[in-house]
Amino acid sequence: MIELDETDRRILRALVEDATQSASALGRKLGLSQPAVWRRIKRLHETGVIKGQRLDLDREKLGFGVSVFLGVKLATKGRVSLDDFERAVTAIPEVQSVEHILGVYDYRLRVVARDIADFERVLRRRIMTLPGVGDVEANVLLSEERRPGPI
Repeated sequence: MIELDETDRRILRALVEDATQSASALGRKLGLSQPAVWRRIKRLHETGVIKGQRLDLDREKLGFGVSVFLGVKLATKGRVSLDDFERAVTAIPEVQSVEHILGVYDYRLRVVARDIADFERVLRRRIMTLPGVGDVEANVLLSEERRPGPI
């Protein structure tokens, strides 16, 4: 674990809002010099606090109007079945995230689809045919109010 001071936290909050900001622009916003901001960002990358940067695409504008969270319980358990399932499910482009969880279900998947009929196709033809799949529970996302940010 790395110790973060208030300046580190302010930089992280600003980068979560817009990761394309330059060190110079961040410095002006936070009252720091460009080299000071650059050094801090570099240290946050090197220590693994910042794992990378990625684009946040608008799924709806790209034609994917439905997001569904699936709880998946495997019919058989064991290291081989977990590995087989994970390898197969990550190859499905509509599956946006795969989380191995503790509870009633073994995995939580976030699946995107163009509409409910498209989701049904993905569920029947791709997900239900994966190795080891037993019970599945679907929860359709109605709205998303909060986006993940710095802890």
